[in-house]
Amino acid sequence: MFVSFPIYRTAAAALTMALTSASWAADPLTLVEAQRIAIGRSQQLVAQSALTAAAREQAVSAGQLPDPVLKFGIDNLPADGADRGSLTRDFMTMRRIGVMQEITRSEKRQLRSERFERDAQRVQAQRQLTLANLQRDAALAWLDRYYTQAMRELVQQQVEETRLQVQAADIAFRTGRGSQADVFAARSAVIQLEDRLSQVDRQSRNAGLMLARWVGAPDAERPLSGSPPWQTTPLQSELSSEHLKQHPDLLAMGAEVDAVNTDAKLAQANKQADWSVEASYAQRGPAYSNMISIGVSIPLQWDQKNRQNRELAAKLAMVDEAKARYEDMLRNHEAEVRGWLNDWQTGKDRVARYRNELIPTARQRTEAALTTYRTGKSDLTGALAARRDEIDTRMQALTLEMETTRSWAQLNFLFPEHSMPAQAKEQP
Repeated sequence: MFVSFPIYRTAAAALTMALTSASWAADPLTLVEAQRIAIGRSQQLVAQSALTAAAREQAVSAGQLPDPVLKFGIDNLPADGADRGSLTRDFMTMRRIGVMQEITRSEKRQLRSERFERDAQRVQAQRQLTLANLQRDAALAWLDRYYTQAMRELVQQQVEETRLQVQAADIAFRTGRGSQADVFAARSAVIQLEDRLSQVDRQSRNAGLMLARWVGAPDAERPLSGSPPWQTTPLQSELSSEHLKQHPDLLAMGAEVDAVNTDAKLAQANKQADWSVEASYAQRGPAYSNMISIGVSIPLQWDQKNRQNRELAAKLAMVDEAKARYEDMLRNHEAEVRGWLNDWQTGKDRVARYRNELIPTARQRTEAALTTYRTGKSDLTGALAARRDEIDTRMQALTLEMETTRSWAQLNFLFPEHSMPAQAKEQP
């Protein structure tokens, strides 16, 4: 006799609970906590914070005047004759000490300081990009583990139910109420489900290894809980080119454009040479007067056409190149994000169709096949095929939902400020 499905489900649920009670003793790992752990373990964020601090320190240094240069020496020391090597007998011999200072114009110093500030802004934007990527990648790893475990539970339940069907088919065959073909069909169904369970176990282990990349092996072994709010995302109503310009990747590219633009301004400022001033004191022999010297040094930019003008032209070309890359990146991001948005919206509709139409229809077909088998109008093979199709439908629904939540994660964690809040909906 064919045992009813509710009994199978009760037995399978009890067995699953007994097998997994030890592992559930640990606190479950939610999506929010997985992201928090991934951020706390990231050394890339630490490195980028250090780079930001370094650039800002350099910005202060670049805004200062160059260090003065101390100069000392001996001038006009006799090399031969009666006064050879004497520091005092020849009236031209002098022991000299002085200082020289380059007077860099304030505009140049400000531009040099601004250049490092742009670097700091770029690194800070890259840090925000790293933060968003951490949240996204940790979420994707958590979601993969979450859905592969759900698939495993579904297949494991079907394995236990089909094993009970094998027992029922054996009893029916021994008592003459069933055929040996039904026994072989039930055993074959168990083998196929066990093979599918092995495949799902492999996927689950791979998902666990990827999750361990972000949260560490001990936390990756914890059971998962909570359901992410994947059916809503802020970008469904906020997506625009202006909004996308706030993406950290584009902010970093914008800071790079500002940096090369500052380089161009600095090249323009370099067309006016900086002066250097120098003062020195020279001591001669006791019979002669000591000397004071004051001087000014001015670089002669005698070939601006081939030097300063060429440098400025090169910097302006770099500005054009950076602006072009920025525009290309903006277009690429917009197309990519709109693609994710389309995948997510289409996936939501398909998941709803599976839940509301396809799965109930497959379930009704299974019940109809079981009824036909119980009344002796068909063999067990038809009932097993119907249930196999139902399992396939449920697995397809889980796979589709996993793909849809992956598109949601790409959208929801595109910006760090769009991270899931700590009070996000959690459903054990």
